[in-house]
Amino acid sequence: MKKTAVLRKAIMERRAVVVPGCHDALSARIIEKCGFEATQVSGFGLAGSLLAKPDVGLVQMKDIIDLTWNIVQAVNIPVMADLDTGGGNAINAAWVTERVITIGAAGMNIEDQVFPKRCGHMAGKEVISAEEMIGKIKACARVRDSLDRDFVINARTDAFAVYGLDEAIRRCQLYLEAGADLVFIDGIKSRADIERAAREIKGPLSVNLMDGVTGVKTELVPIPELAKMGIGRVSIPVASIMVMHKALMEFFTALKNSPTGLLAGQTNWLSTFEDYTTFVGLKDYRKLEEEFLPEEKVQSKYSR
Repeated sequence: MKKTAVLRKAIMERRAVVVPGCHDALSARIIEKCGFEATQVSGFGLAGSLLAKPDVGLVQMKDIIDLTWNIVQAVNIPVMADLDTGGGNAINAAWVTERVITIGAAGMNIEDQVFPKRCGHMAGKEVISAEEMIGKIKACARVRDSLDRDFVINARTDAFAVYGLDEAIRRCQLYLEAGADLVFIDGIKSRADIERAAREIKGPLSVNLMDGVTGVKTELVPIPELAKMGIGRVSIPVASIMVMHKALMEFFTALKNSPTGLLAGQTNWLSTFEDYTTFVGLKDYRKLEEEFLPEEKVQSKYSR
């Protein structure tokens, strides 16, 4: 089955399929290895890993597409791209949709913020008109329908923080009618709000639980309970970059503060060299070298 069809089926089953965010190809591979059915590119994570900057619209669209290609190639599970606001107007959004479908993404997130956007759990957000966002969705849906009807368009609204839940629900319904396959209300706060949105919106709803540990602004509702509500997708977009940040800070702080300048024998800090190189496929590349390179070159490389 095509990856787009796999993702669409999982979402349309309304069983709260968990889709963690990745910030690079390695984190995507780890998410796949841990058994998740799909992953999504985290714009928050890309900004941090690529630029060491906050998610305020600084990553260029070409970089987003290139990094998404790397992630798609690294895993066998479906990958959802993060298009932020679509790169401009409806025409720009349609062009970017064509690019991400062509590189093999199974779906995409697009939002109704004013550019430059910011992470949905940051303060100071602004949104474009519902009518402008509807135009973007219609343009993207036309591209989807011409290239791959199973490709999933997830329309995000940030209207909750600006106008409240009523307007966010209204926009979600309009976005579904315009051709979105999935919608979500970023920054939604409570279980009661989620229940109401799931009940009133006539289509699959995604819930964003941020890091899956604190929820940041959104109340953490257990996944089985979200499934009972009929939620289509559960997004945990920022955990990978936050975990990496904490792990590296703690390791290099300990290394710098060590009296010897080393952490000799403290293997709890890291994977073994063999485990890591096995995970990234070194043994497979060695087999390819043995198959295709002259024997004397292979022997000289591994006898040093």
